[in-house]
Amino acid sequence: MDKKVHLIAIGGSAMHNMALALAEKGFVVTGSDDEINEPSNSRLKNAGLLPEKIGWYPEKISANLDAVILGMHAREDNPELLKAKELGVKIYSYPEYIYEATKDKTRIVIGGSHGKTTITAMILHVMKHVGVETDFMVGAQLDGFSTMVKFSEDAKYAVIEGDEYLASPIDRRPKFHLYHPNIAIISGIAWDHINVFPTFENYVDQFRKFIQLIEPKGHLIYCREDAVLRDLCESTSSEELVKLSYGIPEHTIKDGLTSIILNGHDYPLLVFGKHNLMNLEAARIACNGIGISDEIFYTAIQSFKGAAKRLELVYKAPGFNFYKDFAHSPSKLRATTDAVKQQFPNRKVIACMELHTFSSLTEEFLLQYSGSMNLADEAIVYFNPQTIEHKKLKPITTDQVIKCFNRADLMVFTSSSELKDYLKQKNHQNSVLLMMSSGNFDGLDFSSLAKELSL
Repeated sequence: MDKKVHLIAIGGSAMHNMALALAEKGFVVTGSDDEINEPSNSRLKNAGLLPEKIGWYPEKISANLDAVILGMHAREDNPELLKAKELGVKIYSYPEYIYEATKDKTRIVIGGSHGKTTITAMILHVMKHVGVETDFMVGAQLDGFSTMVKFSEDAKYAVIEGDEYLASPIDRRPKFHLYHPNIAIISGIAWDHINVFPTFENYVDQFRKFIQLIEPKGHLIYCREDAVLRDLCESTSSEELVKLSYGIPEHTIKDGLTSIILNGHDYPLLVFGKHNLMNLEAARIACNGIGISDEIFYTAIQSFKGAAKRLELVYKAPGFNFYKDFAHSPSKLRATTDAVKQQFPNRKVIACMELHTFSSLTEEFLLQYSGSMNLADEAIVYFNPQTIEHKKLKPITTDQVIKCFNRADLMVFTSSSELKDYLKQKNHQNSVLLMMSSGNFDGLDFSSLAKELSL
């Protein structure tokens, strides 16, 4: 008999992909949400999984359900959740369910404050290239993969992006504490999610716990370039834990093209930047752990274009490149700007970032941004005062942002239309435009902007 599963908050990025994956596996899938935006709406509709009506309907919950999967978007007093509790239906957070579905497989879990999605995508790209079947969960839509989640009966492996944010409204554990990896990767530690982890020490503790939850005789792959992470991993003692560190591999940059060098052979890449090279090393070592050689890995990775919004090329013309990137925290801004500057040393780099997340819009955390955009030739910050009001945070000012970023010539905009007009009037010849945000600059269409830029 087919399993019957109901998803509360089915419209979320990870949740709607889980719904698609379960339906593909043959489960009977239902769901609810109070808001379903694109692309979730269309994808659920095309699969026949879009709820008939928006909202929460306790009558959808019955004792014959095998499981309810709870998304982070729902509240503790959600009427469907309360009904499931009343009936004694098994309730999972989505990370709990991912573990349940993959507990008999070799789990490769990628954690860290930055680079998780890219490393996960690199591993999946190589495994697909060499024909190794795997289950997976990744935080972005990838070329060549129809969903961000996949479950199967036959795959021996599961590749899981391990987010450190909370599992669900009723489970306050970080998601990556629930996966119990056989092979664990930590890419770096840079304080984030301060609304949940109020001190840096508290944030670091989550990674210490993650290491402790690696399965016996498991592997820990970590970036030795990160001093905090290196000290944490080296101070963790376990006779059964195999530790493998990585740094920046041997490479060359010539005419805007980065190549890996192995045994005197060049492997040209479509991605670039020190952080991407380190991400690549993490992925390589993980693939070594499942029997994929360096030569096969580097051959396969040459066709990797990157994950969505991770130094993604929006537009290219002679003497001009336009990239968008997910970077929003101080360490990510530095790494991404540095990557572009290293790749295009003779071009003017115009870096623009949006203060969008809860952390980045708080008065205390703003101080962490000091010097984070100094590598750019021109630096621009955008924020929307209404977003701050909506998040019920203390207002911030333009002068305050300039002071916190510690850059006197910093340009600050609070209107996306004014920002667009400013970028359009500039001469972008012999330059690189870098737009960085976990949001979308309040609906700024990058494709149309690229066409309108004066070259």
